[in-house]
Amino acid sequence: MNELTTEIIAALAQKQDLDEVFRHHLEIAINQLLQTELAEFLGYERYSYAGINLLRQFI
Repeated sequence: MNELTTEIIAALAQKQDLDEVFRHHLEIAINQLLQTELAEFLGYERYSYAGINLLRQFI
């Protein structure tokens, strides 16, 4: 089972609302998507040294 399935089963067992579980996993998925889009747009990953030379050209 993956993490989402485990959390859904735990929430159902404790009679909790599933909205929070889905909201949390949707937030994680959207953040990963945005980080991937940003890395693709910039042409390098965040905190990598690949973009240092690009930055120095503009300073």
